[in-house]
Amino acid sequence: MHENKALQALLSRRSVLANNMIEPGPSAEEVSTILRAAHRVPDHGKIGPWRFIIFKGDARAAFSNVLKARTQEIDPGASEKLLKFEAERFLRAPLVIAVISSPIEHKVPAWEQVLSAGAACQNMLLASQALGYSAQWLTEWYAYDEKIRSHLKLNDSEKVAGFIYIGTAAEKPKERARPDLSERVSYWEAY
Repeated sequence: MHENKALQALLSRRSVLANNMIEPGPSAEEVSTILRAAHRVPDHGKIGPWRFIIFKGDARAAFSNVLKARTQEIDPGASEKLLKFEAERFLRAPLVIAVISSPIEHKVPAWEQVLSAGAACQNMLLASQALGYSAQWLTEWYAYDEKIRSHLKLNDSEKVAGFIYIGTAAEKPKERARPDLSERVSYWEAY
């Protein structure tokens, strides 16, 4: 295997399910480092077409209660098991960071701005791993719900690129099957 530590980290990166995360989570200084890494992504035009919302401490339970209430509103017959799950959703990990894609009217195409937000998510995963934590990038139903969007104070052009759950792995994650790389690579040739 490669000796280069950065390359080794890229080649061994693995998500850990939020359900399999425990304390401790990153310190305030480590959260700052994770955010600085997210801030270093390619950003054509230097416009910063993303922003971050941090959920830690009691804010995780408060937002989970928002999700529970919205679930009851959507489905008045929701089971107690589902409502309990929603009431604990953001408690699955010690830290959750919402990455909000915030494209603006600009000469840089909106699609490139959205990709920049995705790159911010990926850098958060890598920075978390480099600091010894586990992370998972999720969207799930609440990323797309209009009323939840209002609780996040998103404007009309903004979307949730992902919720990054960060904590300590309760156990080492198992490797998973990946798509065959050779089936996804081709070489362009001039005709």
